[in-house]
Amino acid sequence: MTTGSAYDGWMLLGFGGPEHPSEVAGFIERVTAGRGIPQQRLAEVSAHYMALGGVSPLNGQNRDLLKALTRAVADAGIALPSALANRNSPPFIPDVLDDLASQGCRRLLAVATTPYAGYPSCRQYREDLAAALGQPGRPLGLSVVKLPPYADLPGFVAAVAELALTAAVDLDLCATTTRLVFTTHSIPASASANSGPSGNAYLAQSRQVATGVAARIAAATGHETAWDLVFQSRSGPPAVPWLEPDVNDHLRLLAESEVTDVVVVPIGFLSDHVEVIWDLDIQAKATADDAGLRLIRTPTVGTHPAFVADLAERIVAELRATSPAAGPGQFCFGDCCANPRIPRPVVEGVAPCS
Repeated sequence: MTTGSAYDGWMLLGFGGPEHPSEVAGFIERVTAGRGIPQQRLAEVSAHYMALGGVSPLNGQNRDLLKALTRAVADAGIALPSALANRNSPPFIPDVLDDLASQGCRRLLAVATTPYAGYPSCRQYREDLAAALGQPGRPLGLSVVKLPPYADLPGFVAAVAELALTAAVDLDLCATTTRLVFTTHSIPASASANSGPSGNAYLAQSRQVATGVAARIAAATGHETAWDLVFQSRSGPPAVPWLEPDVNDHLRLLAESEVTDVVVVPIGFLSDHVEVIWDLDIQAKATADDAGLRLIRTPTVGTHPAFVADLAERIVAELRATSPAAGPGQFCFGDCCANPRIPRPVVEGVAPCS
């Protein structure tokens, strides 16, 4: 282990996903418990997983990300135990905490696989950690703090821009008939309004990333391609307002204008998991085809070297701390990204955001 650090291990927090068809039903139940999602939507989501073989690629992609980050952290001279821990599928967060504790870990840093502020993307993981730490039998003295959102990483923006330029190499990005369409996960409008310490951080961060990527593409092409920020993967009750416009509705509107080519850039996700594949490669592609649009979907950042390097640098900076700077910081303190249903205990966040 690394001497002088306030930490003796770290963990990558994932959403989880089924890795066998027999796991799909239980996974969907865990994800949607208590959320009031219509049965029709649950059946649709289950069908999406089954159509792709009943296996989510997310866990494998997160394991690859953990390996890449662990190598980068080790290259910086920090040798600490690390592990992937999931919210909705094995390896579950409580089990991973027990495993790391058995290795002698007592002070852990947690890093979520979602770079944005918000209840489902940040605070809910802090609740998961607090609930696990509070379970009977958990080792005394075990504690966790969470790294804040990191959508501001230059390497994240650089990776998205490079992948978009590569994917769209056969398109004329300087043509007025070409459009960049950035997508992120739709969430309830109320959750978006409550995201971050003073509200609306989710949208602000998403727009900041889209603006940064568009600027890099413009610098590479010498032309400012028009762009929009839209949303995908809505799953809530129809009566509850969610962020709009939906990517499919927006594609139909673009088809009614002079647009002929669309580059869809999923900035709200780190991995090409089921929601990205189904909602964009299948559903949005079908919408574009029906509307007469040519659609190119760019890959998510995954283990892109620029992204991994910057995220690892931020992890290393915290792991080198001799005393964790737990809140209040810019994010992850008090009622930041408040639970929309019922207040629950949370672990603290790290104060510095850079």
